[in-house]
Amino acid sequence: MDLKPINQQVVAIVGASSGIGRETALKFARGGAKVVVAARSQSGLDSLIDEIKGFGGEAVSISADVLEFDQVKAIADKAIEEYGRLDTWVHCAAIALYAPFEQVTPEEFKRVIDVDLMGQVYGAMVALPHLRREGRGALIHISSILARRSFPLQSAYCAAKHGINGFLESLRVELMHEMLPISVTEISPCSINTPFFTTARTKLGVQPMGAPPIYEPSIVADSIVYAAQHPTRDMIVGDAAKMIWAAQRVSPALLDAVLARTGFNSQRTAKPKTEDEVNSFYQPSSEFDHVEGDFGDQSLPVSVSDWLDTHPVAKWGVVAGTLGLVFLAGLAFKDNWIS
Repeated sequence: MDLKPINQQVVAIVGASSGIGRETALKFARGGAKVVVAARSQSGLDSLIDEIKGFGGEAVSISADVLEFDQVKAIADKAIEEYGRLDTWVHCAAIALYAPFEQVTPEEFKRVIDVDLMGQVYGAMVALPHLRREGRGALIHISSILARRSFPLQSAYCAAKHGINGFLESLRVELMHEMLPISVTEISPCSINTPFFTTARTKLGVQPMGAPPIYEPSIVADSIVYAAQHPTRDMIVGDAAKMIWAAQRVSPALLDAVLARTGFNSQRTAKPKTEDEVNSFYQPSSEFDHVEGDFGDQSLPVSVSDWLDTHPVAKWGVVAGTLGLVFLAGLAFKDNWIS
């Protein structure tokens, strides 16, 4: 499967006004891609377009709510109208609710599912016909490590992310069966320092936060840009995310016990916040139109495992070197034991 280099691509990014989506749009534009950015926040899109054009990038915007299929379709239509094609679709848009399950209303739970799962489904539905016509392309869906291991206090969000995982696995195999050169990538980050936690609706009485360690948004954006050029099935982003996934595979019951003890306080700050205070659960807010969140003083700028994932030659060099050392150590142990 052969994907175009970034400087030859038209890329649509949904959920681009802040956080991971905004950082991703900037990276694509700096790489020479023509970018179509979409979000609910018009002010966020306007400032993003100004920033991209400020360094000579090429981009257009369209305001859209992923709750509405026709508005999602309009994003793809905008790409065709402006640039004549679509090469990569990146879907980042999401909302969150932090609350014990028994405090979640049916309407709130459904809204999270509709935005975080059905919005992604709509995105694939509208992008796929254009990628088929081009004869190749990439669908990149931003999920979460919570698609593989659920945390407490986020039942609706975890359900939606698990749904994305199941949906993409089915879609990927259907495209493989048709032998279509369209890459389907699920990117699953751990806690990232974006406005996501501030924009979340909370019933905890305090502002929520991502369970530490927290990483900078650039590590996710780098993974997205990599997947747009190198067909990749899954990318688990952040060393901590890989550790969580490994622990889940080894002993889910043990991880249950760990999260029962640590999973509640680790997602709470000491800053009071009521459920009625400003958030973007129902409406966008210009207060959140930026890349980084409130946890820059404790976030990590790099993930070693992610760097290796996006530099396969170095990765296999490390693997070969490690195996070589193990082999040499085995020989030395054998010689010493015999002597």
